[in-house]
Amino acid sequence: MSRRGFSHWIYVAPALIILAFFLLYPAVHTILLSFTDRSGEAFIGLANYKFVFTNRVMQTALRNNLLWVVVFTSMTVGLGLALAVLLDRVRYERIAKAIIFLPMAISFVGAGVIWKFVYAFRPASVGQIGLLNGIVVAFGGQPIGWLIERPWINNFALIFVGIWIWTGFCMVILSAAYKGIPKSLLESARLDGATEWQVFFRITFPLMKSTVAVAATMMLITVLKIFDIVYVMTNGNFGTEVIANRMYKEMFQFRNFGRASAIAVVLLLAIIPVMVFNLKRFREQEAIR
Repeated sequence: MSRRGFSHWIYVAPALIILAFFLLYPAVHTILLSFTDRSGEAFIGLANYKFVFTNRVMQTALRNNLLWVVVFTSMTVGLGLALAVLLDRVRYERIAKAIIFLPMAISFVGAGVIWKFVYAFRPASVGQIGLLNGIVVAFGGQPIGWLIERPWINNFALIFVGIWIWTGFCMVILSAAYKGIPKSLLESARLDGATEWQVFFRITFPLMKSTVAVAATMMLITVLKIFDIVYVMTNGNFGTEVIANRMYKEMFQFRNFGRASAIAVVLLLAIIPVMVFNLKRFREQEAIR
C-alpha cells in the first residue's frame, strides 16, 4: 500500500471504529444473545426463534406488522403522491402543504396521546369525551370502542394515526420530484389531447418512479419498526401487538434477554432486504447520472 493510500485510512479509521463499536458490536452481541436463555448465559439453540414463529402473541404481532406494511406504506405514499400533484395547482400551495406537514412536528408519543383522546370510548349512558364517538352519538349512533374492537377496527385506527403523521413527509419528497418535471412536457401532452389521467400515468408517474420507490422503502423501514403509537395507545392489547412493542416487553417487562434478542434479529433480517433494494436503486440512479 502506498503512503498516500495509507493516509486515507488514517482519516477514515476514527469513523470506522465508531461505527464498529456502536453498530457492528451491538448487532453481533444481539445475535449471540438470541441463542441463549432468558438470563443471556446458557445456550439453548433455536428455541427463541421457535418462540418467535410459533407463539400465538408473536403470530398476532407478525400479522399486524404485515397489515401495517401493506396499508401504511400504500396509503402514505399514495396520498403523498396525490397531494403533491393536486396541491401544485392550488393558489395557496405553501400554506396547504405546511398544514399537511404539520403533524411531523409532533412527537409520535404526543400524537398517540392526542388520538387516544380522539378515539376515547364510554358507554352510551355516559357522556362521550372522544371526538369521534361524540360525532357518532350526535348523529344518533352508538359509541364505538375504536381501540378495543378487534382485530380490524382498532388496528386500522392505529394505522390511521401513522398515516396522519407520515403523509406530509411523503408529500414533501414527492412534491420536489414533481416540480422537477419540465412543465413544457406536461403542457405538450395536454395540447396533443391527452387527458389528465393519461398525463399522470404515462408521463408524471414514470418520471417520478424512482422517487416513489425511495419514499416507499423509507416508509417500509419506518413501519417495520413501528413502536411509539402502539405502545402509547394500546400497549399491544386487544390484538394490536406489533414486533417492536413485543420486543420491548420481552426485554424490559419479562426480562427475557434471549427472546428479546431473537425478535430483534428477526426485525433486522426483515429490514435488510429493503435497505439492499434502496442502495441498489441509488447506485443505478448514480450510474445513469
